[in-house]
Amino acid sequence: MRQKGRKKAPQRLWTPFFSKLWIMVFLVEFMKGSLLVSILPVYMGETLGLSAGIIGLAFSLQYFGDNAFRAPAGWMAERLGYRGTMSTALLFTLVAIIMLSVLTEPVWLVVACLLLGLGTSPLWPCVMTGTTEMSGPNNSNGAAMGTLEIASMGGTGLGPLIMNFAISHYGHSYGMVFMILIGCSIVLLLVALMLPGPKRSADKGDFEQSALVSSDEYKKQKQQILKGIQETIGVLKTKLNVNPLIYPALFLQSFVIGLISPVLTLYARTDLGISPNLYSVLLIAGGGVTVLALIPCGKLVDRLGTEYFLHVGFLLAGITLFFFSIVRSIPLVFVSVALIGLGYALILPAWNTFLARLIPESERATVWGFFLTLQGSGMVIGPLVSGVLWDRAGHTAPFIISGVVMLLMFGCHLALARNPRRKAVEASTAP
Repeated sequence: MRQKGRKKAPQRLWTPFFSKLWIMVFLVEFMKGSLLVSILPVYMGETLGLSAGIIGLAFSLQYFGDNAFRAPAGWMAERLGYRGTMSTALLFTLVAIIMLSVLTEPVWLVVACLLLGLGTSPLWPCVMTGTTEMSGPNNSNGAAMGTLEIASMGGTGLGPLIMNFAISHYGHSYGMVFMILIGCSIVLLLVALMLPGPKRSADKGDFEQSALVSSDEYKKQKQQILKGIQETIGVLKTKLNVNPLIYPALFLQSFVIGLISPVLTLYARTDLGISPNLYSVLLIAGGGVTVLALIPCGKLVDRLGTEYFLHVGFLLAGITLFFFSIVRSIPLVFVSVALIGLGYALILPAWNTFLARLIPESERATVWGFFLTLQGSGMVIGPLVSGVLWDRAGHTAPFIISGVVMLLMFGCHLALARNPRRKAVEASTAP
């Protein structure tokens, strides 16, 4: 019955719905890349004179807000619709950027970073759910995930580049930079308001559709939500039959990024002596290799499977991170960054496709939210560990530990590739 649809799925990838998701991923990552890589470290540290401890706390709370609420956000998106979930959350993002632009007290800046994380938390659960629904768990997920990663990597890379140029052009004034980000937030809200509403979930019979509900109906819906949460927990216990190694693997996959991201700029400037302009070129080199390789890698994942892409990607990234920590020659630094970018191009679409095949169709959004919360928790812990390593073990320590973690991921995936599901309960998943 689905045979014809399977061949046509790649042609149906760029639907209006998927295009909106792509735009939202690009703009959210553009804003976060701008703030976390280019603006906040310098603005909070040099302009406002805040301590490294306050900056680290602000970053950790941003990551905490972004990840701690992904599972609830995924559950809401599946039952209440994408439009209401995303538009409500993105209001927090708009408020957060306004706070960052006008307030200077450390406590409010920390609160603003937490709100920024809360505002972006539903993005990936919504995007992964919508994409998996469109492409099918065993069809064109690789191409779809690769296309989304281009939006993510493109936004993350272009954000710092454009903002560095804007800051230099306007005499190191941050007013225009924050105006650009506020404009991006407004565009995001408008796009979110064009997403599908509760109708998308109504087919599952979760809730009765109504634009305005009475007080009694609201109480009934609240009871249904609480009951639904209990049912969802039960579903996760009975239907999420995966190898327990998947949980540390989810954490470690983002822990690497959390280790590197807070210190990469500092390492490039202080230890390698790279100028801001050359650093921008370095970002383009690494990000460019990743973006250019994502689409072909995604398509090959659909044809050949995920196993060898993940094996090679984890090994390549792990070995190259060790190499990056010892080189001082600028050409070799560029080679290292390009190889790390290639490793991530192999990993990203394959890893997301691997996860998609483990998720029960009946609870896609909830499980995606659960997986992404675990995966994102590494981004919460990573910056804290990175700061301690930087101060106490040396400036190369975060990169050496990142290489070790990547090799651990390689070992985890060797086991997961053989037994992705728990054998004891595998039979119970059959319909």
